[in-house]
Amino acid sequence: MNRPSDDPRLTPISLRRELVAEGWTDRGIAHQVLSGAWARPRRGAYVDGNAWRALDDAGRHEVVVRTVLKQGKTELVVSHVSGLPFIEAPVWRLDLCEAHVTRSDQKAGRREAGVRQHRGLILPGDVVERHGVKVMHPTRLCLEVTATAGIEESLVVANDLLHRRLTTLERLQERYTRGISHWEGTRSTDVVLRLASPAVESIGETRTFFLCWIEHLPKPIPNYEIRDERGQLVARVDFAWPELGVFLEFDGKVKYQKHLREGESVTDAVLREKKREELICEITGWRCIRIVWADLERPAQTAARIRRLFRTPASNLA
Repeated sequence: MNRPSDDPRLTPISLRRELVAEGWTDRGIAHQVLSGAWARPRRGAYVDGNAWRALDDAGRHEVVVRTVLKQGKTELVVSHVSGLPFIEAPVWRLDLCEAHVTRSDQKAGRREAGVRQHRGLILPGDVVERHGVKVMHPTRLCLEVTATAGIEESLVVANDLLHRRLTTLERLQERYTRGISHWEGTRSTDVVLRLASPAVESIGETRTFFLCWIEHLPKPIPNYEIRDERGQLVARVDFAWPELGVFLEFDGKVKYQKHLREGESVTDAVLREKKREELICEITGWRCIRIVWADLERPAQTAARIRRLFRTPASNLA
């Protein structure tokens, strides 16, 4: 998780008072911003313009949070959704309009100027250092997100952290049990901990798993191994219902790009995937359903497709 020194997320932050002390005037600072040489992540703070433009939303949020820490007058720990960019975690559909920090002095927090200060008891092991900044441990970050975001968004975060082994279900449950004094409502936490699995690898797969749950489909087995008659591993499928003779693959564009072999085009990868599917069907006698991002936006219709496959004998699909 080390970053190169020229990573734009680590761009130096200069405060107005520092620039004035170096001899800059407000007019000169304004000219630098207008020309694009500098960018202003927050009022009274400036960074390199090229670095700022190179950042995505998560990267820009991280720079804003670093600015908040530099401008702060008390010791703060990056927390909640704001800690996710520091550990390369997904921020899918999470609100990044505010910088979330937690006061280490347990005094009442406040909300102003795009900053949300939280009050919470920080226990030993809750804080780690990431890229020179104090951030809540991934275990606590995950629980904090479940307290402030929806179930689906929180599950995306939880599965990512579990899959990358930045936390475990046991650690999450143990920290949750130890108490979350002064945290906001945690009505989603129990559900997320019940659904979370380190075997679910991506945002698309997590959303597929969530779709099955919210639409009351039978619980699928994620990352299911397919073996031939000799017991040799042939493939892993995203999800399977062995008792129903169905497996599901989520087809995201990244899936094919990620697994491209040397000299192979995306078309080649798609054809290879088709042959893989045919082999799995030959070995198991199961049926395959494939869904894409658009299917996740119409969960009821997609669930209906899956149910029809459950009810349809394989012989009728030939």
